[in-house]
Amino acid sequence: MLDVKAQMPSSREWKTVPFDPRFPNQNQTRNCYQNFLDYHRCIKAMNHRGKSTQPCEYYFRVYRSLCPISWVQRWNEQIKQGTFPGKI
Repeated sequence: MLDVKAQMPSSREWKTVPFDPRFPNQNQTRNCYQNFLDYHRCIKAMNHRGKSTQPCEYYFRVYRSLCPISWVQRWNEQIKQGTFPGKI
């Protein structure tokens, strides 16, 4: 089996988000939201274990590419206020 790093393109090679079979339709709203959640869950888990958060960068890059900035800003404000509807 190949190493995960060997399968991922370098950051300069990405032109668009890779295909995710969980979200095959044109509307990528759920993909955006799920990657936002996955990023924050990854950060929380890695910090809890005392490990590097570098593997979480993938989710960050995907949600930053898919999500409108206004959504991300609103979700981050909701997280700070404790009113975010998702489970992180």
